[in-house]
Amino acid sequence: MGLFSRKSNDTPANPQMAELGREYAIARRHGDRKAMGRINRQLGTSGASDSDMNSFEQGRDAYDAIPPIKPTRNRRKGR
Repeated sequence: MGLFSRKSNDTPANPQMAELGREYAIARRHGDRKAMGRINRQLGTSGASDSDMNSFEQGRDAYDAIPPIKPTRNRRKGR
């Protein structure tokens, strides 16, 4: 294990649910309410267990840990 290692050994139990959590976090960051509703319906009908919900939260938290990119201002005034 390196001094600056960013990877952790916390692999989700269900990678599909982790991916769904990442998609949910992306939709929330971009304000896509339609996609958020679709994912919520999928979670409601799937009857997810506790381990599935933990995987979903791990995927969501993994994407939320990435800071958003701030746009740079490259425009010059007076052109």
